[in-house]
Amino acid sequence: MVTIVRATATDAGVISEMLGEIEEYYGGQNTPGDLDQIHHALFSDRPAATVLLARDEDARVVGMASYSFLWPAAGADTSLYLKELYVRASARRRGVAGALMAALREAAAEAGCSRVEWTADSDNPPALAFHAALGVEPHDGKVMYRLRK
Repeated sequence: MVTIVRATATDAGVISEMLGEIEEYYGGQNTPGDLDQIHHALFSDRPAATVLLARDEDARVVGMASYSFLWPAAGADTSLYLKELYVRASARRRGVAGALMAALREAAAEAGCSRVEWTADSDNPPALAFHAALGVEPHDGKVMYRLRK
């Protein structure tokens, strides 16, 4: 059983820890995220993103989802863009990711979004299997680009 809550400024420390875990999951160093950057990105006057946290029955954070809104999506519609979905190793395969996805769908509906969008790394079989289990087909119509500063 998990509870999904919107992160607040008091959650910055655990978000920082999880960002380090995410880096390690993708082959980098487990270096916690900078607290000042987290506060600015999530809890400033103009937040860049929203984070949902999954808490277990003991209130421990076991997963997170970070999202932003994109406009335009289709016509003048808005979409919810899922940037990161992460579940701690100890809580995987227990419904945490599914609960986070359900909460994301609710957030999108509340915001009047026409869709939820996300990407997945092609070399991440667990993520691809999870998305397939949701019944979502990959979208072949886009190519991702990245311009570094």
